[in-house]
Amino acid sequence: MRVVLQRCLEASVSIDGVVVGEIEHGLLILLGIAQEDDQQDLEWMCQKLSGLRIFEDDEGKMNRSVLDVEGAVLVVSQFTLYGNCRKGRRPSFVGAGHPTMAEPLVDEFCARMKEIGVRDVQTGRFGADMKVHLVNDGPVTLIIDSPNSL
Repeated sequence: MRVVLQRCLEASVSIDGVVVGEIEHGLLILLGIAQEDDQQDLEWMCQKLSGLRIFEDDEGKMNRSVLDVEGAVLVVSQFTLYGNCRKGRRPSFVGAGHPTMAEPLVDEFCARMKEIGVRDVQTGRFGADMKVHLVNDGPVTLIIDSPNSL
C-alpha cells in the first residue's frame, strides 16, 4: 500500500464538473493499492496516518495528528502510484492491485479511518476520471509505503 499524504487547508475532488468529495483542514490521501496488499497493510496504514503528527501545536512544532486537530480526510484512489517508469517511456502498472481486489480495500480503508475516529472521511469515486483541487498547507507532502510494500 502506498500513500501520498498532503496536509491541506482545503481539498476537493470532482467528476464531470460535480464535486463528489470536499474537506477543509485535514489530509488529502492519494491511496495506491498493490497486488499483494491485505488487511495487515490496511490496518497498519490507517493507524500510521491517523496518528502521524504533522499538524502544528501551539508552539509551531509538528506535534498533532489529524485526530488531535479534528481534521477531515479526503481519500482518492490512485493506481498510478504503482506506475513503474524504470524502463521505456510509458509506465507499467503491473504492480497495481486489480480493481476487483483494490476497490474493496479502498472502501475498507475509508471505513476504518472513520472507526479510528476521523470526524469526516470524504472520497472520490474508484476508477473515475477525477479532478483534484488542493491547497497544500506548509507545504507538507509525505510518501508512505506499508511495511509489506518495501
